[in-house]
Amino acid sequence: MSPDDLDGFLGSAADVGAVFHMGAISSTTATDGDLVWATNVALSEKLRDWCAEQRVRFIYASSAATYGAADRADLFSDDPARLGTLEPLNLYGWSKHMFDQLTEARLTRGGVRPPQWTGLKFFNVYGPNEYHKGSMISVVKVKYDEVRAGRPARLFRSDRPDVADGEQVRDFIWVGDVVKVMLWLYDHPDVNGLFNCGTGVARSYLDLARAVCAAAGVPERIEFIDMPESLRGQYQSFTRADMSRLRAVGYREPFLSLEDGVGLYVRDYLGKSDPYL
Repeated sequence: MSPDDLDGFLGSAADVGAVFHMGAISSTTATDGDLVWATNVALSEKLRDWCAEQRVRFIYASSAATYGAADRADLFSDDPARLGTLEPLNLYGWSKHMFDQLTEARLTRGGVRPPQWTGLKFFNVYGPNEYHKGSMISVVKVKYDEVRAGRPARLFRSDRPDVADGEQVRDFIWVGDVVKVMLWLYDHPDVNGLFNCGTGVARSYLDLARAVCAAAGVPERIEFIDMPESLRGQYQSFTRADMSRLRAVGYREPFLSLEDGVGLYVRDYLGKSDPYL
């Protein structure tokens, strides 16, 4: 959808209390800058500004891709003072970072603002109803399909000499925990700003592959393949959300462990004839 297409959907806000804006071109290998800008920045700005004019709350999806090649836990702080220092590795991360910066500037310098505005920097989300996402589907689903077909779980070899194969780590978060955060924000309209949305725990891809094999009830078989050329130099080998700011504003719910989340996904969705909610 382009910004112009959005006009047909925006009318009166009489029946709208809040907008959860999750849509984007999320491919980390996207190369069409004009299309990514129109979809991830211009359209989002138009929706944000409509919410401001109509006095509708606005909660939107940012991304951990905005952190780029950060490789230490302290570099994943969502402190607003660090926003201008981030260097995303790809066009997707750059577009999300641009919208974050434009929104922060607009809303902290006296611009017209929605009654609530919150951006969530989603880390590696997995869970049901992601099946339409093509190459951007979660690694959990991809590994499950591999092992259920009798093949080994395949992981990328590391493209960094200081990181062993399979020891690239990410903050994997169950989609149900993400929904809990969003609904909590809806129930707390006084909370504004840009926040991380992860578990605060970094786990390796080897951990993930082993959890998938265990949940699927198959022998553990893992092999390594070369990283595609299109990802080399653009691949985050470490992510871990600093959740201290969201905790500080009152969010208290625990997050599922990787093993519990993968087990839930496999048992209640992927292993069923109907994997949808």
